[in-house]
Amino acid sequence: MRKIYHLAVEATLDVIGGKWKPIILCHLGGGTRRNGELLRLIPEISQRVLTQQLRELEADEIVQRRIYQEVPPRVEYCLTDHGKSLRDILLAMSDWGEQRVIQAQANGTDVKILDHSQRGFDSMRLQ
Repeated sequence: MRKIYHLAVEATLDVIGGKWKPIILCHLGGGTRRNGELLRLIPEISQRVLTQQLRELEADEIVQRRIYQEVPPRVEYCLTDHGKSLRDILLAMSDWGEQRVIQAQANGTDVKILDHSQRGFDSMRLQ
């Protein structure tokens, strides 16, 4: 079936839209992660939702899943080169969010960012 987007931004949001995908991508930007690591890094996400989001990102060739034939089986997730190409978009989203929080704080809103680090973005550069 043919897919039609009215705006190009829709094609981007079709892949990385939603609450969890950008967060997952930022954590994977820091390197290969196992399922349990992602659950610890994103405590508000359920196992079911994490699995669903990772499968969708894998289907869109943003994330690669590696299965190691061990007992118990080990599964790791990492960004593909296509996934790493989202670096500038995710950095812009992060910078915008930082400025939004600063403005909200200036307006008296009790809000804070726990991790201001952008270290994961550095390893997202295409090799």
